[in-house]
Amino acid sequence: MVRSGEEPRPAGRATDGTGPASLRELFLSGEPVETGVRTSILDSWQRCRSLGLSPDALDLPYREDFDPGGRIVRAAVPVLDRLQATFAGSQVNISVADANGTVLLRRFGDPSMTRSLPDIQVVPGFVFAEQVAGTNGIGLALAERQLIRVYGAEHFAERAQQNACVALPVRDPLSGRIEGVLCLGYPRGFERPALGVAIRRAAEGIERRLLGQSSARERALLRTYLAAGAGTAGLHRGVALDAVANEFPLRDQAILREKAAELISGAQRGAVEVTLPDGRRVTLVSRPVTSGSGVQGIAIEAVLPGPAAGEPLVIPHQADDLAALTAPAVPLSAARPAITLPSGHLAAPSGPLVTTDGDGGTTGPGGTAGPVTSAEPSTSPEPATPAEPSKSAEPDSARTPAGPAVAAGERTTTQPTTTDSDRSPSGPAAAGRGGRVSAGEHSEAAFPARGLVMLGEPQVGAYALAARRRLELLSEASTRIGTTLDVRRTAEELAETAAPGLADFVTIDLPDAVLRGEESADPIADLRRTVVHGIRGGLPFTPPGKRVDFGPTTPQLRCLSSSEAVLEPDLNAAAGWLAQDPEHTERLLAHVHSLIAVPLLARGVVLGVASFYRAGSPFGDDDRSLAQELASRAALSIDNARRYTHERTMVLALQRRLLPHGLPDQDAVEVAHRYLPAESDVGGDWYDVIPLSGARVGLLVGDVVGHGMLSAATMGRLRTAARSFAELDFPPDEVLTHLDNLVGRLDREDPDGKGAGVIGATCLYAVYDPTAQRCLMARAGHPPPAVVRPDGTVTYPDLPAGPPLGLGGLPFDAVEVGLPEGSQLVLYTDGLIEDRNRDVDAVLEQLREALAHPERAPEETCQAILDTVAPTHPHDDIALLVARVHAMDPGRIANWELSADPARVGEVRASAMRWLSDRGLDETGFAAELILSELITNAIRHGAAPIRVRLLYGRTLICEVSDASNTAPHLRRAASTDEGGRGLFLVAQLSQSWGTRYLPEGKVIWAECDLDAA
Repeated sequence: MVRSGEEPRPAGRATDGTGPASLRELFLSGEPVETGVRTSILDSWQRCRSLGLSPDALDLPYREDFDPGGRIVRAAVPVLDRLQATFAGSQVNISVADANGTVLLRRFGDPSMTRSLPDIQVVPGFVFAEQVAGTNGIGLALAERQLIRVYGAEHFAERAQQNACVALPVRDPLSGRIEGVLCLGYPRGFERPALGVAIRRAAEGIERRLLGQSSARERALLRTYLAAGAGTAGLHRGVALDAVANEFPLRDQAILREKAAELISGAQRGAVEVTLPDGRRVTLVSRPVTSGSGVQGIAIEAVLPGPAAGEPLVIPHQADDLAALTAPAVPLSAARPAITLPSGHLAAPSGPLVTTDGDGGTTGPGGTAGPVTSAEPSTSPEPATPAEPSKSAEPDSARTPAGPAVAAGERTTTQPTTTDSDRSPSGPAAAGRGGRVSAGEHSEAAFPARGLVMLGEPQVGAYALAARRRLELLSEASTRIGTTLDVRRTAEELAETAAPGLADFVTIDLPDAVLRGEESADPIADLRRTVVHGIRGGLPFTPPGKRVDFGPTTPQLRCLSSSEAVLEPDLNAAAGWLAQDPEHTERLLAHVHSLIAVPLLARGVVLGVASFYRAGSPFGDDDRSLAQELASRAALSIDNARRYTHERTMVLALQRRLLPHGLPDQDAVEVAHRYLPAESDVGGDWYDVIPLSGARVGLLVGDVVGHGMLSAATMGRLRTAARSFAELDFPPDEVLTHLDNLVGRLDREDPDGKGAGVIGATCLYAVYDPTAQRCLMARAGHPPPAVVRPDGTVTYPDLPAGPPLGLGGLPFDAVEVGLPEGSQLVLYTDGLIEDRNRDVDAVLEQLREALAHPERAPEETCQAILDTVAPTHPHDDIALLVARVHAMDPGRIANWELSADPARVGEVRASAMRWLSDRGLDETGFAAELILSELITNAIRHGAAPIRVRLLYGRTLICEVSDASNTAPHLRRAASTDEGGRGLFLVAQLSQSWGTRYLPEGKVIWAECDLDAA
C-alpha cells in the first residue's frame, strides 16, 4: 500500500512497524546493506555514520534562547489544540519544531504521558536536527524536505527503537520557505492510515494561519499609509489609489510595478526615474512605513508629470478608497506634498537611485555622501489613530487576499462609503473629476501629482521579485536550452542559463555512453565531468574530461538513487558531502556554501547529474524546484540529442560501410577522395572507382535526395547497381538510363511513397581510357566536374545536365573530353558548392582558384578544396573525388588488323608471341596463344570485318579481339559427344576474367591473363 507523497515500503517489512532491525545491526557492524531498507533511511544512516554519531550515546543539545512566541508558534497553537482533542486518550506525542530542528511546542493525546517520558520528549527546546540526533522524524523531514515516516529500528538512536513517527515540513505560503516541522510520534504498534491524512490537514491549517498573519501585516501597513496624513498640518485625509491605473495603460503599469517590486525588495529609501516606452518619465519614490504594531514596510509612490505652467492640476478619476480603513478621499494632489530630493529640487530626478545610508546621509552614483533634505522624515512617524473599520469589513485576515505587496487600484476590502464631499462639485474631490482648482485655493496644486504604486514588506517583496525572476529564467530556458542536437553543447546551455540566474557555479556530469549517444548500463560508475561553468574561473572543481566518483552519502549519488533533487542549504553541515574528499571539499568551501544536486532523467533513462553551487545566500526549496525544472527541460533536450547522436552514428556507420573501403589496383588514374557528413544529419552521397576492361577506369559520384537511414540505405542500393551496370561495360549514358529505371522502380515499390517521387538522386559517371587519353562522361542532374589541365587551366566541361534519376522518360547525353597526361578530373556533390549563405557562381570561382595548382598531388588537392571551398558548417554531405590521369606507354600496346581469312590466324598468333617474348612474357605466351586463337577464329567465323587484335601490357595482359558484328558469344558447356563449343570454355579457364564490350559499331571480346599466375 502506497500513500500519496510517501515512499513505498519494501517487501518483507514487518507488519507491526518494527522496521528492519537485523539490517540496522548489519549496518552498524559495518556490513554492506543494499536492499530491504528505504533509500531515505539508508542515506540518513550513512550520513550519521559519516558524522561519527553513536546510536547509544546521543545527547541532544538544548537551546534556552528559542522563541516561544514566534510566527510558527502563533500559527500552530490552535491547530495543535485541535490535534490534541482528536487524539485524546491515545499515546500520540504532537510537536512543532522550527527550521533548525528545535522543538517549540508539545502536545500529548494523554496528558499523563509527561510523567513517564524523558525530558527530551516532553520539554521544548531540544534540538532534533539530523546532524546531532541521528535518523528521526523531525531531522529527516528537514533533510529530505518532504513527508517522512520513521519506524522503530529505522531510528538511529537506541532509545527510539520502540517508537514510530510521521513528520511533515510546514512552509510559508508566500515565500515557500520551510518555517518548521510538524511531527506526530507514537508507539510503533499504533500505526494508523489516518495519521498521514491528519498531519497533512494540520500542516495546511498552520500554513493558512501563516498566510493570514501575512495578510494582517500587509493590511496594517496599508492602514498606516492611508492614515499618515490625518492630523498632520497641511495634509488631508485619504489618497486616490487608482490614479496611476487611470493615468497609464496596462503595459506601463506593469513596468512601474515591476520596478516598484525591486525597490521594495531593496528596502531602501530614495527615488528612481523610470522611462516608459512612449518616452514619458515617471519618478518612483520609496518611503518607509511602520504600522502601529511594528510591521515595517516600504511604500512606492509614482510622481506623475506635473501640469504646464499656469495650468491648474487636473487629477484623473478619483479612486475607490478603503472605507474600512480610512476617511473619505480627497484629490491626489492634496494628499501629499512633493518631497524635496537631496539636490534641493522637487521630485523629478534624472539618473540612478538616490538612497539614504545608515547615518542619515545619501549615497549618489559615485558613492559620495551628503545630507538628507527631504521634507519627509527618514523614518515614518507614529501615525495618527486610523479610522475605525466599518462593521462590513471582514475581520478574519484569512479572507483577505494576500500577496507580496498591495498594488495601486487593487481592492482589499468591501466597497467604500461615498461621502458628501465626494458628491459636491465644490468639495475637495472635485478636482479629481475634472474640476479646476486655482493655485490660491490649494498651494499643493503647484506640485506634481502622486499616486501609490505598491506597498509591501521588503522581505516578502524580495520573495516576490525572486519568484518573478524564476519565471523569467524558466522562460529564458525554453529558448536557450536545446538549440542544437549536440549532447555536450546542450549541457553547456543548461549551465549557462543557470549561472548566474540561479547559481554561481554549475557542474554537469554525464556518462561516457551518453556522450556517445548510448544508454549507460551503470551511470553511477561511468560519470565524467562534462561542464564546469560559473561567474568566475579558478575554482577547485574537477576539470572537464576527468572521471568523477561520488561516494554513497554525497548529494549527487543520493539524487541519482532517489530520482529527486537534493538540497544542501549549508555545505559546512553536509556530512556526506564533506566525507567524500575532505581535502578537496575544504578548498571548495572557501568559495561555495550551498548545493542543489539534480538528476538528469528523461523517459526513464539516467543521463547524468547537475550540481548547482551558490557562494552567497543559501538555496531554498523554491530554488530546488526551479533547479529540478531546469534540469528536467535540459534532460529532455539532452536525451533528444543523445538519441539523435545514436541515430546519426548508426547512419554514419552504415554510410561509411557502404562506401568504398579502399581503392582498386589500376594504373589509369591516381585517386584521392573525401567524405564529409553534414553537421545536422547524414545524407546519401557516394563515390566509387571501378576498374573496367581495356585498362579503363570508371569514376562515379552520386547523391541521394534526403537524409537519414533511408537515404543511406538507398545510396547503398544505387551504388551497388551502378557498379554492376558499369562492370557490364555499358557507356555512361546507358548506365544512367539503367539507374533512372531502377530509381523509378524503387519509388513505385515504396509502400509509403505511392509513386509520388519520394526517392530521387543525382549522378555523374565518367570513363577514362588511358590508351586514347579520352574521357567519356554523362550526368543526371549533378554538378559538372572540373578539369585541371597540366598548365593550370581549370574548366568546367559543357556537359548536358540531364534530369535527376527517377524522373524517367528523358535521355542522357554523353560527352567525350580529351585529358592529356597529368590532368586532374575533380568530381564532387552539391554539398561542396551549394550553401544557403553563398552564391554558387562565387563558390565555383573559389573552386577554380583552389584547383589552379596542377603540381599538387590528388591528396593535397582534396585537402585544399575542403580548407578553402567547403562551408564551415555543412548542411549537406560532401563527397569529393580527385583523379590525376595517366597515359599508357605506347610500347605496352600492340595492334593488328586482319581480314576474315582463317589463314591469317597463324600469322597474327606468331607475331603476338614474338611481341610477348620481347617483353619477357614467354611464360604467359602459352595461355595468350590459345586465347587469341580461339577469339580470332570465332571473330572470323561468326563476326564481320574488319577484325582487329590488341594486346595491352599493364598489371595484367589483356587480349582483345574486335569485329563489326553485334552478335555476342555465349559460354556453354559442350556435351561429351559434341565436336565444338569448347572454345569460350577454354578462354574462361585460361583467363582470370573475360567479357564483351559493345562499341558504337561492333563489339570487343576481351580476356585478361594474370601475370603472377603465369
